[in-house]
Amino acid sequence: MLSKVAVVITDRLAMFEFGVVCEVFGLDRTADGLPGFDFKVCGVEPGKPLRSTTPGVTVTPEYDLGELVKADLVAIPAFPTSAMGERLDPRIVGAVRTAADAGAIVLTVCSGAFLAGAAGLLDGRKCTTHWRYVDQLAEQFPAATVDPDVLFVDEGKLITSAGTAAGIDACLHLVRREIGSTAANAIARRMVVPPQRDGGQRQFIERPVPECTSDSLSTTLQWMSQNLERAHTVDELATRSTMSTRTFARRFAAETGTTPVKWLTNQRVLYAKHLLEDTDDSLEQIASQAGFGSGALLRHHFQRIVGIAPTEYRRRFGGGLAVESDSA
Repeated sequence: MLSKVAVVITDRLAMFEFGVVCEVFGLDRTADGLPGFDFKVCGVEPGKPLRSTTPGVTVTPEYDLGELVKADLVAIPAFPTSAMGERLDPRIVGAVRTAADAGAIVLTVCSGAFLAGAAGLLDGRKCTTHWRYVDQLAEQFPAATVDPDVLFVDEGKLITSAGTAAGIDACLHLVRREIGSTAANAIARRMVVPPQRDGGQRQFIERPVPECTSDSLSTTLQWMSQNLERAHTVDELATRSTMSTRTFARRFAAETGTTPVKWLTNQRVLYAKHLLEDTDDSLEQIASQAGFGSGALLRHHFQRIVGIAPTEYRRRFGGGLAVESDSA
């Protein structure tokens, strides 16, 4: 039974991520028939204020790290990535490790995954974090399998969530798993959030044009991005870059990390995202402008890359613009 919850906080605490954990587990909702949690905020020095990432706001832990080993759940909110290059306090790392060894569930929000990694909890497991930090997490903890696309990963005793609001999804998922859907749905209603979100964090990721050190390729990439509606072949692009086809393909992969076809498809999807957000053009019109040729092809690549259908993306991000059926 999930009853004792300990939140471990560090200096330069991220307030929203901390607030998410407090909202789900820290508020007394027993009057609504919901289970109560023995909720404790823990730090290295109880009573000593810790800075947050919000100017002028501090948080003071009431309990010491000894409470972690007594908890059913240890929650780790986010902290700035700039602190990740610094050596984390070994007392915090050790306390998290000891709590996990004692059987506690460990839940991380956003960059809190780095503390779980430092405690050795990511090794041999799937995990996630904010999409901006997935490469750094994978590099720092190579024994982990980092999934950049999901909102959270449930590995039983370890739950890691993506950036910021994905912590809500992970917390509600844990309540649903351990206590039941009734409790999770009731907490979600009080928070005025959906009990479950579909899709993953791919839908929130911008895909900017990669930087390129080659002058000839930079000019070609810029021309391609300005002429997405046109059909392009590798032979034609190589000629434009004054290279042989083989040299162009090799240089392109070395500079961008992908093939010309994949790069072009990603840029077309990115452009389609902006058109879905900012216009009321039909899917067929957007497909033509982005160079896909047909709505069916747009839907196929958009779903594959973004993780949701174009019409669903427009519904979420289009500011109330008209939505047409994906089957149209």
